[in-house]
Amino acid sequence: MQRRHFGAAPLMPDDLQSRLDWIEAAPGQVVAAASDFPDGHMVEPHRHGRAQLMHALSGVVMVSTAQGRWMVPPDHAMWIPAGVEHWVEMLGLVRMRSAYVAPGAAPGLPEGLRVLAMSELMHSLIVEAVQIRAADGTDARASALMQLILLEIPRLEERPFALPFPADARLARLCRRFLTAPTPHVAIDEWANEAGMSRRSFTRAFLRETGLSLSVWRRQATLFAALPRLAEGAAVTQVALDLGYDSAPAFTTMFRRMLGASPRSYISQTVQD
Repeated sequence: MQRRHFGAAPLMPDDLQSRLDWIEAAPGQVVAAASDFPDGHMVEPHRHGRAQLMHALSGVVMVSTAQGRWMVPPDHAMWIPAGVEHWVEMLGLVRMRSAYVAPGAAPGLPEGLRVLAMSELMHSLIVEAVQIRAADGTDARASALMQLILLEIPRLEERPFALPFPADARLARLCRRFLTAPTPHVAIDEWANEAGMSRRSFTRAFLRETGLSLSVWRRQATLFAALPRLAEGAAVTQVALDLGYDSAPAFTTMFRRMLGASPRSYISQTVQD
């Protein structure tokens, strides 16, 4: 979809502590700000007293917490609840626009970490909100815009870009090893044996620890490895073979099942946006 990007937005202060102080001190239930980062930039572990709706206009953002990792491609947003410690890595030039929401500001807001697909309306609202930064109650338009953001957040659809990590050390070790060399050829029996569990116990433990079956977790981990490379222009066939798929069609089938579009179509839409 075609989107209109506004001119230079007011940026957050450069150093992390000043940014956190600004977020906490700003008036209103919703405040918004822009943060632009170079490729490879890392934001150290931190937390804030407001929830954050982190929207990537460009680039890919990797968010990590003690609970796992999340990928935020362009035209998506990450919901980070208040008080959750997280750190962030930038893949490519990242233009980030965020809305920070006070706890209890509205009913129906997400309770946990999740990646959300941005609607055209929400994209426009958050970009415009950055120009306003905060509503202090004296500007009716600003207050209405911030209130509409609160109403629209619960309507955003969740996307499968979460990669939760199990707390069990045996399962976590297997997951971390997989991330270093993703492959579609994962046998539950092999993982269960390495973890010292029966197949039944392993399946139950993995689902309990991550909220996902091993097959779904594997596919999402594969997307984590594939999307940044595809966004950089790598050929679908090469990415598929590097990730252990026997053919590009097999990889495309998995990709379409997870994201509802082929790799070429998905990346093409992202670039056009």
